[in-house]
Amino acid sequence: MNNKRKKTSIIFLVLIVSFLAIFSFGFLIGKNTVKCDTCSPQDLNFSLFWKSLETLKQNYVNPEDINYQNLIYGAISGMVKSLNDPYTVFMNPDDSKRFLEDVSGEFEGVGMEIGIKEGKLQVIAPLEGTPAQKAGLLAGDKIIKINDNFTSDITIEEAVDKIRGPKGSVITLTILRDGWSSPKDFKIKRAIIEIPSLKWELKDKDIAYIDIYQFSEKSEYDFRKTAINILNSPAKRIILDLRNNPGGYLEVSRYIAGWFLKRGDIVTIEDFGGKEKNKEYKSYGNEAFLNYPVVVLINKGSASASEILASALRDNRDIKLIGETSFGKGSVQQLFSLPDGSNLKITVAKWLTPKGKSINGKGLKPDIEVKMSEKDYNEGKDPQLDKAIKVIKSL
Repeated sequence: MNNKRKKTSIIFLVLIVSFLAIFSFGFLIGKNTVKCDTCSPQDLNFSLFWKSLETLKQNYVNPEDINYQNLIYGAISGMVKSLNDPYTVFMNPDDSKRFLEDVSGEFEGVGMEIGIKEGKLQVIAPLEGTPAQKAGLLAGDKIIKINDNFTSDITIEEAVDKIRGPKGSVITLTILRDGWSSPKDFKIKRAIIEIPSLKWELKDKDIAYIDIYQFSEKSEYDFRKTAINILNSPAKRIILDLRNNPGGYLEVSRYIAGWFLKRGDIVTIEDFGGKEKNKEYKSYGNEAFLNYPVVVLINKGSASASEILASALRDNRDIKLIGETSFGKGSVQQLFSLPDGSNLKITVAKWLTPKGKSINGKGLKPDIEVKMSEKDYNEGKDPQLDKAIKVIKSL
């Protein structure tokens, strides 16, 4: 993975030894209290933890089955879960290995981005051409069960682990969709997932329609090649489709914004909650599409980097957003590597729009709302795109 890229989740691999060092030290010498000046002004009392561990060891019916390493992992996981932030998680070495797979590579599964919103596991977006899309899953679908396992208290990483699997194997997802009176089961055959980047075509002779599936490493090269083709085509207007785009690399989103914005325009602001000064990410591109009329399509599957791009175009150029309210993934995660191969993924900041508004948990509300019904999907109709074509023709 190109270490110059900065994913929206802001993955930095840095060592954090102090917590486990203190934790292990206390475990070895049996201390009940650990001083943690950076955590709070008062001592943290671990006596309850050690008492529980000893009681478990003395009374569990099968003490030989106790895996103390797993107990430590479970304790850390429970501590992190108590924050009630679905994006701050602990990952043991096995989970960490899966998480660190390159998003531009291949993996085996059903091909969808998932997230937790309002405490419920749901589909952010099925990826283009994948088993999830072909099975009929839609952005916003709530995943009630994975096979026979309910998802009420599951982390995103645990869900990914359960959904992924060898190609050819079948998984059953129990789905509840808005408007349904009861859940339905979807049986999906896993496959090798190759994540595409984007596609474009000319509509009505002079409208360039660009559908960006995600902001992967490959997207920058693919967009540059597409942009050159558009500049050499009869296209005079652009529809940018960010529907079902779950995000990806911030720098790729920022790079694409540079084709549409003036150099120096703010693309997004990183808000550290007062811990340090806010950081502005500005456009540095070639402005080639600066004078092209543009509209942007979004829906509930538009998340993270796609929300950053959409808000940058609206705030700086008053470009209209058409469709449905986006997902609302506006927080920044940093990955801290632990000595045994485990990782802590911690929310360290929030993304703000160029005008300083937070979208986290709220999403971007479109300027022109157009709903897509299940019937529209089934019949291959696209009223959102139809509206975008109508609007762009008037500009």
